[in-house]
Amino acid sequence: MTLQDIVMALKTYWKDQGCLIAEPYDIEVGAGTMSPSTFFGALGPDPWKVAYVQPSRRPVDARYGENPNRVYQHHQFQVLLKPAPDDVVEQYLRSLEAIGLDRREHDIRFVEDNWEAPSLGAWGLGWEVWLDGMEISQFTYFQQMGGQECRPVAAELTYGLERLASYLVGADEIWTIEWAPGVTYDQLFRRAEWEHATYSFEQASSDVLFQLFALYESEAKRLLSLDLIRPGYEYLLKASHIFNTLDALGAISVTERQAYLGRLRTLSRLAATRYLDLRTPKKQEVLS
Repeated sequence: MTLQDIVMALKTYWKDQGCLIAEPYDIEVGAGTMSPSTFFGALGPDPWKVAYVQPSRRPVDARYGENPNRVYQHHQFQVLLKPAPDDVVEQYLRSLEAIGLDRREHDIRFVEDNWEAPSLGAWGLGWEVWLDGMEISQFTYFQQMGGQECRPVAAELTYGLERLASYLVGADEIWTIEWAPGVTYDQLFRRAEWEHATYSFEQASSDVLFQLFALYESEAKRLLSLDLIRPGYEYLLKASHIFNTLDALGAISVTERQAYLGRLRTLSRLAATRYLDLRTPKKQEVLS
């Protein structure tokens, strides 16, 4: 089974459960939760069911392509179900069967791990899902997003695609996974991994990055003050990625780190507040 086989099987399964299948968001994010499909989708009372793949960049995890499993960019399969269905755990377990895992033959455990995203002003009650001793998913009931209460509570399921693929094919490292028949993860991403690590740890200019953060933060505030919610949120995402790069570069102290997270959280709360103030109450917008 290739990685794209896994993606197609998950898309088909969740489409059959009534989810809109969205496309990956085209701005750097650290997790699938940051896509507008989830950030805004979790807000407000309207039902919303969506699933999508999201490339997720975490500069601090870059390892020059030399680590078997830790990388600058990985891929998540993200599902948001609002309101959270009563049988969400069963739906999740059936999704594993859809990619060829017989639950009767494996040790599947839900390990309590409440989730928090300080930069998004978000948190939830959740669990890591362990398959035969390896974490493959995160399961969260959102309580807040952008500092706003989630009413109703939404369920988020996040699959680590590389980990799932490694397990299914018995690979010791992600580089040997086939993305498609005859095309390996190594061929697609090893060189890019080295380049991004070299930039993040050696070539990034802290002076330039600090300037960019300030510019993106200022533009996000300006746009949100004009009720241009999506453009403002996009500049928040840009600022967040710059912060993550500064963090990887070691340019931010522990004290400064909390201050920068607070600045991002302020923007997230502003975006969420303005979105709720302006939303159309009778019709759920397409947010992807």
